[in-house]
Amino acid sequence: MHKLAIAQKECEESIYWIELLFQTEYLSSTEYENINNDALEILKMICSTIIITTKTKTHNL
Repeated sequence: MHKLAIAQKECEESIYWIELLFQTEYLSSTEYENINNDALEILKMICSTIIITTKTKTHNL
């Protein structure tokens, strides 16, 4: 569970930096959209895994 929380924070931080790169015009709109969409998908997977893990642990108690 702890490792999933760390992964979530790291992904959120990556999304923040991707946004900064776009705002400073280091990334084009197309590059930003592609990279940001991938990062958001990863974040969704991490969050859904956290939810599933939490539910599993709760039901096993």
